Amino acid sequence: MRKALTAAVVLVAGGAASVFLVNRGDTSQAAKQTAQPLPVNTTKVTQQTLKDTETQDGTLGFGTTSSAVNRDAGTVTFVPGSGQELRRGNTVYSIDNKPTTLLYGALPAYRKLSIGSEGKDVLQLEQNLAAMGYSGFTVDDEYTSATATAVEEWQDDLGLDETGVVELGSVLFAPGHIRVDSVQGQEGSPLGPNQPVLSYTGTTRAVTVRLDAADQRLATMNAAVTVALPDGNTVPGKIEKVSTVVIPAESPDKDPETKIEVIVAIANQKAVTAWSSAATDVTFTASERKNVLTVPVAALVALREGGFGVEVTDGTTSRYVPVKTGLFASGQVEITGTGIKAGTTVGIPK
Repeated sequence: MRKALTAAVVLVAGGAASVFLVNRGDTSQAAKQTAQPLPVNTTKVTQQTLKDTETQDGTLGFGTTSSAVNRDAGTVTFVPGSGQELRRGNTVYSIDNKPTTLLYGALPAYRKLSIGSEGKDVLQLEQNLAAMGYSGFTVDDEYTSATATAVEEWQDDLGLDETGVVELGSVLFAPGHIRVDSVQGQEGSPLGPNQPVLSYTGTTRAVTVRLDAADQRLATMNAAVTVALPDGNTVPGKIEKVSTVVIPAESPDKDPETKIEVIVAIANQKAVTAWSSAATDVTFTASERKNVLTVPVAALVALREGGFGVEVTDGTTSRYVPVKTGLFASGQVEITGTGIKAGTTVGIPK
């Protein structure tokens, strides 16, 4: 009994696939040998590493910006200049001539510390005291009388009253040394409680990319990316932070936007020192398949019985071979199928 096979040719235009049916005629053994026309256009199955990449706009700067917020009402008596770098023990700003000192730690200051306090913030404080040369206490998470004595020595060196108590607002914990990004409080101006005094960043340059929520698949922690710089050079980067941000609506008739903010670390800081801020292109690799067999997407045909196939030809005859598809990227598609190997000639439908 003779069987007719209908194949649908897959066309790709503008990134979207469309399918139309073409009748390939009789597929009996005799017809395979004589009746089926040979493909006019052909290509070879290739073995390669296939990457699904996407390039997005990025901004070279200093990464995430944080705010230093005043805790008590008072008059601003000191603020540093924009662009100034501060390290452990430096004064970040002063209110009523009382300094807020930079200390290192991941946990923000959130309470007063005194004898009897326990917790990670106490440990951070004691680690900093030890790093600044104060001693006589055990570095742990307990604020003891020995800790208070070391704090009194530190307060004396700062020219403050020796209370042995670390008041909320007297220290700013940051992961490391910081760079002043902008200053909101002006010297001599009054400032209420919980008002921003200045904003700051880290001191190493990084690239910030804001992705649409639909592109979240690109934002994989520690994934490698490539950053194209304004001078035409490229440098490798690594995703070090991913967070969700909400962009307020520009007008009442528009909705807020949800974006995925990605911070890309640049190991080669020397390559980016020429810019404090610059537009960049960041290429993400969403997925990668190594040493797979690929053909152009245009070589795929949708088989009547379901699934996809390719038209394999030896120059004198041709036949349709079912294949399983894998990754689609850069106009190529990963395929596997019986008899399919690197160098196999396949047709590309008109």
